[in-house]
Amino acid sequence: MSYKAIVIILSEVKAKGVEEKKEAPDALIRAMLPAEEYEIETLNMAGCPAEELKKTLIDLCDNKKANLILTTGGSGLTKRDSAPEATQAVLEHQLPGIVEAIRAESMKQTPRGMLYRGVSGTRGETLIVNLPGKSWAVKESFEVIFPVVTRIVEFLAQG
Repeated sequence: MSYKAIVIILSEVKAKGVEEKKEAPDALIRAMLPAEEYEIETLNMAGCPAEELKKTLIDLCDNKKANLILTTGGSGLTKRDSAPEATQAVLEHQLPGIVEAIRAESMKQTPRGMLYRGVSGTRGETLIVNLPGKSWAVKESFEVIFPVVTRIVEFLAQG
């Protein structure tokens, strides 16, 4: 079975390519998701308002039938960082254990890991996870949650 995964880049730094020496978050995710199982699309929505992100998430879940949506960035402390709020507004079921695992892993690297505000959950047959914006944090976070993400996506696709 083939699954549809969407990576939404919300980090303005990543969208502008400022950290060119580091691998982009969507490329890291593409390398970790099995190509034979996932069709992966990237959307650059850096700096978009919460309401626009919310509408996009609803459309991707309800109309485009994405199986997995991963946001990167947009979960900081500025007024433009609205990924958690937009995601929370569209979820039907929360999965706090996923973000707890991400936060715990991040705190092994830096005390700032406790500032991670991401949320995770499901809407219909779609799993949505907010990932941090920094490339190293995306990689370490996704490595931790990947086995569970794969299982949830399979489970939700069964209806």
